[in-house]
Amino acid sequence: MDPQTLPPEVRALYDQIKTRYQVGFEPLTVRDHRLNILRMTDLEQILDGKNPLKDVGAFPFWVKIWEASLVLADLLAGLPKQEGAQEKTTLLELGAGLGVPGLAAAAAGMSVTLSDYEEHILDFERINAAASKLQNVSFTLLDWKNPPADMPRYDVLAGAEILFREEFFQPLVQIMKRALKPDGVIYLAHDHRRQSLHPFLKLAEQDFAISASKRRLKSLEEDKTIILTRLKPRR
Repeated sequence: MDPQTLPPEVRALYDQIKTRYQVGFEPLTVRDHRLNILRMTDLEQILDGKNPLKDVGAFPFWVKIWEASLVLADLLAGLPKQEGAQEKTTLLELGAGLGVPGLAAAAAGMSVTLSDYEEHILDFERINAAASKLQNVSFTLLDWKNPPADMPRYDVLAGAEILFREEFFQPLVQIMKRALKPDGVIYLAHDHRRQSLHPFLKLAEQDFAISASKRRLKSLEEDKTIILTRLKPRR
């Protein structure tokens, strides 16, 4: 990916990020779709000597392309298209980070909104959307504990590796209830070792019917088992 090909306003964001971090573009193929993802190549710049194993909640989850995000991206890109629909399926990615699942959904034809809690994370998302030549993507700041009063509703909500602090579980459930259309669906993806998944789903099952399946992602280092969870509003 040649940064010189980015639109001028996005190239300016890229130049700003380059002054702060060591970054590089990583090409990703999701089904038939090619994405270009800007990510940090030196995580120590943002960890600043902190040990993420001692305080998982303090780890900047958004900086990494997680295996769960690749599995979720594949699922979203493969969802059947709505035949005869007048409008595109709308999708909100929660805690989008670098935006891989949402961008894959956009490449497959959905109208996508990527959300996260800090502006500089959205800048990475803006660059990644432009580098992947996607125009049907918008970006929004979203604080789960202080969401906007007039939150839009979406056909699909999605999130990968977003369950890391219990204090956010109840606010996240409320966001899901407010942002999902009555006939909508939520897809979550997490490593099977993520201990926070079970207590979150116990909380969410009061409002959502839940089903789950496993996907195995093979790699040279270590095979990963990812839990894909599907939530539908209870009638």
